[in-house]
Amino acid sequence: MSHIKILVHCVWTTKNRIPFLRDQIRESVISHIRENAKQKGIFLDHINGYYEHLHALISMGGIQSISEIMQKIKGESSFWINKNKLTRLKFEWQDDFYAVSIGMNQLDNLRKYIRNQVNHHQIVSLENEINILNEEYHLERILD
Repeated sequence: MSHIKILVHCVWTTKNRIPFLRDQIRESVISHIRENAKQKGIFLDHINGYYEHLHALISMGGIQSISEIMQKIKGESSFWINKNKLTRLKFEWQDDFYAVSIGMNQLDNLRKYIRNQVNHHQIVSLENEINILNEEYHLERILD
């Protein structure tokens, strides 16, 4: 039996960063994503976000790819949001996403960071957050 522990921090935004994910809607979407992920064998350790984006800490399985996981989460959730008319306009996620592997020694801080998204974004804009992530992980421009 294989023993695998691959932890990935993912971030994705709404199309054109439209702030669809206001308080109640965000809570409903997160709850639905958790339920859907569980049904599809995707282990979401933590998930939270703000008006125009979500963060998730995902523990990947041995045969999963990050693009497959993100497609399942984003595709199904946008379908569900539109089917249930949670937004007045058609809801879409941006095509791209951010994903970086996380070491075990980073877990506690990342979990706190994800849980604290609402307070965090009272101080730091999404644009600044993206710049910080790009710099910290030496990435090319992400989440345009």
